[in-house]
Amino acid sequence: MLVYALKLTRTPSTMAETDLMPLREVGFDDRAIHDICAIAAYYGFVNRIADGLGVELENG
Repeated sequence: MLVYALKLTRTPSTMAETDLMPLREVGFDDRAIHDICAIAAYYGFVNRIADGLGVELENG
């Protein structure tokens, strides 16, 4: 799952159907794979919006 999410985050244009096979081999079904993809993509989206708007984290 983490290998998939990292590849989706770092090199999304290289994703292929074969990237799903390791997930299926360890028991993730289509719904779970969808959720993994959606969550990884959502965090990437939110982080880029925050970076693009210059949002800074609050300390403490």
